[in-house]
Amino acid sequence: MNKEDILNPYIGKAIFVQIAAFRDKELIPTLADLFDKANEPENLHVCVCWQHSEKDVWDKIDNFSQWGDNIEIIDINADDSKGVCWARNLIQQKYKSEDFTLQLDSHHRFVEGWDTELKNEILQLQLQGYKKPLLTGYITSYHPSLPKKDWGQEPWQMMFDRFTPDGVVFFSPAPIPDWKSKKSPIPARFYSAHFCFTLGKFCTEVPHDPRYYFHGEEITIGVRAYTKGYDLFHPHKIIAYHEFTRDYRPDKHWDTYSDWGNHNENTYRLMKELLGIDGESCTKKEKYGKYGIGKDRSIADWENYAGIRFLDRALQQETIDGVPPPNTVEGDWCRYFKHCINLDKSNFNCDDIEFIAVALHNDDNETLLRKDIVGAELSVMLSRDNLHIWIEGEVTELPAHYVVWPFYKNTEWGQRYTGDL
Repeated sequence: MNKEDILNPYIGKAIFVQIAAFRDKELIPTLADLFDKANEPENLHVCVCWQHSEKDVWDKIDNFSQWGDNIEIIDINADDSKGVCWARNLIQQKYKSEDFTLQLDSHHRFVEGWDTELKNEILQLQLQGYKKPLLTGYITSYHPSLPKKDWGQEPWQMMFDRFTPDGVVFFSPAPIPDWKSKKSPIPARFYSAHFCFTLGKFCTEVPHDPRYYFHGEEITIGVRAYTKGYDLFHPHKIIAYHEFTRDYRPDKHWDTYSDWGNHNENTYRLMKELLGIDGESCTKKEKYGKYGIGKDRSIADWENYAGIRFLDRALQQETIDGVPPPNTVEGDWCRYFKHCINLDKSNFNCDDIEFIAVALHNDDNETLLRKDIVGAELSVMLSRDNLHIWIEGEVTELPAHYVVWPFYKNTEWGQRYTGDL
């Protein structure tokens, strides 16, 4: 332990580690690495919501015995699970006033001394004047079948990607520019549920709403945290790694959960009413209770900080460009729409396509945005097994429909494909 560690008053303080696991072979390796790489494994209180199936012969309760009293298991039959937000809410009820909390997925790896590093970064931010700093992000990737030299080598930030047609804000990871020269974490707009380290009281101040299913969880938690006085940051160095592909897992929750569609639609309603997306509003604030917006800041404060406006799904250019917050411009809002159209490739005579016209229309069938896919982009798209057509750009209003129309080399238009957004 170096001199800086000795001076940190948080050394020796407990961490409540939250892990929701659904039929995941990586859970035990994740736990082993978590404890092995910690400087103070004795100060970890790990709670796992263990959603398991008898089909998985590798997944046994005895696997957890090696960590003794440092680990607490919520034993759930996978068939009885109601989703990840429900599981995370159960875990947070096991919080025992630990000084810090770390929320993870069940597929991670860690750097040596990750616990000390995170505590040091929290202290550093507090000394800069941030009373309730929160470290989060889409962290660097690993894959269990690859050697460490082939894992990600750069810390990531979260970028705005798009509003989905349902109004959910999606994010994408990108390397932090010039990260080696950074001396402290960088400000963040968004919250990641697979990596969050902050003060332990976050478990009671910003608990996960068990009514949510999946999409919509992260944007609402991030906004709620900001309105309750938390300042969000991305670590400026690699602390841990996350497995993104899920290709090694037997089933995802939605593969076997018969009510996931209704649950998902209810999540969208809760999210849109809470944040005011598309002008939606909730007339009964008690509908949210402890899962609502805080009083330290307003949603409008977050919108100005992040450069994202929920009312009309508008953005500022700094947000589109990924400039770290807070945004510095006033006004200059635009509607920026991005969407992927998925079509059956077998319906197209791919060898004879000259270009594909893709357009977004409003309800009056007026064109809001058009893109012609030609040349190398067309060749790459047609070489893939599935036809995924992306279109993005500034629009004057929210599109209602898409049009995909191939033009063939014999100078004639093919079949016109349309669909609702």
